[in-house]
Order: sequence, then C-alpha cells, then structure tokens
Amino acid sequence: MGDCLPCKIHIIGSVGSGKTTLAKALSTNLMIPFYELDNVVWNRTELGDIRRSEQERDEYLKKIVDSQKWIIEGVHFGWVSNSFLNADLIVLLDTKYSKRIYRIIKRFIFQKIGIEKSNYKPTFKIFRKMFSWNALYENETKTEILNELSEFKEKLIILEDSNDLSKILGNQSLNRLQTSNGWKNEKYYV
Repeated sequence: MGDCLPCKIHIIGSVGSGKTTLAKALSTNLMIPFYELDNVVWNRTELGDIRRSEQERDEYLKKIVDSQKWIIEGVHFGWVSNSFLNADLIVLLDTKYSKRIYRIIKRFIFQKIGIEKSNYKPTFKIFRKMFSWNALYENETKTEILNELSEFKEKLIILEDSNDLSKILGNQSLNRLQTSNGWKNEKYYV
C-alpha cells in the first residue's frame, strides 16, 4: 500500500454508522491497532462497566495518541480534540439515518442470539437509548462535530458508508488523496 498511508486515523460517526467495522477492517489491512473510545470511557470488568474519571480517561487517550500508530473510533468529540489534532486522517461516517436504524436493530438481534460480540450487556434499555442517540446525532450532534472538525478539513474525509473507504484502499490506495503537504484540503463524498 505504500509508505505514505496514514498511521493515525480517527473515525467518527453516529451509532450504527459502521465505525467499528471500518476500524477493524483498516486495522487488519494496515496492521495498525484500533481503539474504541467507549472502552476509553469505560473500564470493562467481569463485574460490569465502571466509568473512568475524566483524568483517567484523558490519560488513557493521551497514551494511545502518543503511540506511533493507531486507529481510534467513536462518536465522542470535544475531549478527544488532541486525537483530531494528531491524526493523519479523520473519517466522518455520514451514513444515512434509515441505514443506521436498520443496523441498530440488526446488531441488537445478533447480540441477543450470540452471533455478534458486545462490549456491554445488550438490554432493551440500551437498545431504546441507541435510537435516542441516533436521533440526537442527526438533529444536533452531527452539526457540532462538523463545526469542531472544520479546523481539520485538510485531513477530513466524509463518507456516506463505511464500505467507501475500503473501495478507495482497494482501488488506488489513499495515495491519490495525498499531496506532499498532507491531505488535500477538501471533503470527499464517495
């Protein structure tokens, strides 16, 4: 794939947008470790999830960001600005609202019957919250994220589907998106 591929990638988008799927695929293809921001916020234990303090969370994220290679994915913003600053590439997944709803339902069913692994206990309460989070993202959070990412537009790619970046990697790699000074100053709707 070449030496000029990004080594630090931040993927952001709503619940059901395909962040984890894309992060896993890129991690495998580029041989870069990936991290879920939910696992930075929550300490996963056998007895249940324990929310880290803001200081613990920030220190954990700093340790990841300070490493040589990483893929970070999650819907979080604000407190993750150092990740955006240090990323070679930021991918905003702007998956259609209806597709995200379908994926939320599918994921819940697959988790309940044991086909898909979950970092949390898939309860009906969480299932209902995912619809609320999805609507909140569509109506408010997406605009806030776009505002925060506007200062990073030279390394921002906006995709309508998580499969789109895989098409780019598979066809011509990310080389065509790079210039000698870094990522092109434009948004890519593929």
